[in-house]
Amino acid sequence: MLNLFIQGFITVRWIDVVDILLVALLIYQLYYLIKGTVAINIFIGILLFYLLWLVVKTLNMHLFGSILAKFIDVGFIALLIVFQQELRRFLLFIGTSDIFTKGKLSKGIFDFKWQVNKEQVLDINAIVKACKNMSESKTGAIIIITKNNDLKFYANTGDAIHAKVSVRIIESIFYKNSPLHDGAVIISNNIITGARCVLPVTEDSNFPAHLGMRHRAAVGITENTDAIAIVVSEQTGEISVSKEGNLKHALTPQRLRELLEKEFS
Repeated sequence: MLNLFIQGFITVRWIDVVDILLVALLIYQLYYLIKGTVAINIFIGILLFYLLWLVVKTLNMHLFGSILAKFIDVGFIALLIVFQQELRRFLLFIGTSDIFTKGKLSKGIFDFKWQVNKEQVLDINAIVKACKNMSESKTGAIIIITKNNDLKFYANTGDAIHAKVSVRIIESIFYKNSPLHDGAVIISNNIITGARCVLPVTEDSNFPAHLGMRHRAAVGITENTDAIAIVVSEQTGEISVSKEGNLKHALTPQRLRELLEKEFS
């Protein structure tokens, strides 16, 4: 039996190596999506349980293996229920990922030079000036600027707006007595497509406790999409920017301009 166990691991085909790499990549992406949440403990427990089942199956322990196999069969349905939010985030990640446009090889194939209307170029000056004014008056705000994904799903959770980006419009939306101030503004191709939009919040258990829901929403939306989120704190007037789930604090208007120019120019 031991010889059979050893022989099963000696014969390795090239397709087996590809299989292992794909599984490793899948597990890493799942871990990245749920790290810092309570789901990570469940994920590790399920992974250990599955590894135990593989070992038992390889050793031909029929009775124990049949019992574990029953749990594996039912476990798929349990996974869909327990990891409902995480699976949704994973599918959203796959759907909005720009993995095919980052490599040097794909750049020459997919990076077409489209002729863009001047009205579609992001008005960085207006956004920076509006954030500077709101920072000085301590007006809370959260602005989401889209890239490859226009975030129509999240834009539809708020009030539809089709207005060109300007300082006055941004400030009027987040004015404390405005009915639209409680929520996020989504900007796509220099057009404000929605206001008072509802965003997903991060589930990271290590998220700083002193930061509010705007900051949580900024990190949450950038964890799931390639958008850039700008937050102006209502308490301190501090400007923050989130990208790929990472939050940068205490930015000056000049630093904000540099980050936006790097992303959208």
